[in-house]
Amino acid sequence: MSEWFNVGKIVNTHGIKGEVRVITRSDFPEERYEVGKKIYLFQPEHEGSMELTIRSHRKHKQFDLIAFEDHPYINDVEAYKGGLLKVSKEMLSKLPEGEFYYYEIIGCHVYTMDEKKIGTIKDILSPGANDVWVVNSEERKKEFLIPYIEQVVKKVDIAEKKVWIELMEGLLE
Repeated sequence: MSEWFNVGKIVNTHGIKGEVRVITRSDFPEERYEVGKKIYLFQPEHEGSMELTIRSHRKHKQFDLIAFEDHPYINDVEAYKGGLLKVSKEMLSKLPEGEFYYYEIIGCHVYTMDEKKIGTIKDILSPGANDVWVVNSEERKKEFLIPYIEQVVKKVDIAEKKVWIELMEGLLE
């Protein structure tokens, strides 16, 4: 039984040549949507998944536009709206030291360098130059945004699901 990871959601079609508009939830869209790669479509109203092969990929505004082999027309992809694109754990590449997949980071507990618990990472935003980790603090009943930069994130232990940060002024305001 394979473990599946969401890569993106098909929100609409684009044009008449079989492209779909995808809101991506992947750390590496260029790699996920590489021409010739396999991806799997899961739809709520169907059991199981459908294997698709990427024919083309390009960025358009905040979307990824993707076309699949053997799906040259809008009618071929119309029914895919609302479907989730996923990859299996086996399809994930090994990452270089210091890089992590979203699924490895979400759920980690965040501590200061002197072991004070801040909260739990519940989401990751990718607004620009670096990721921002959304940390939910039960104790303070609020969320904090932690930039994933060297000056702030000092140590990550995926096995223990722990992250240690250096508190910068204003970070927990």
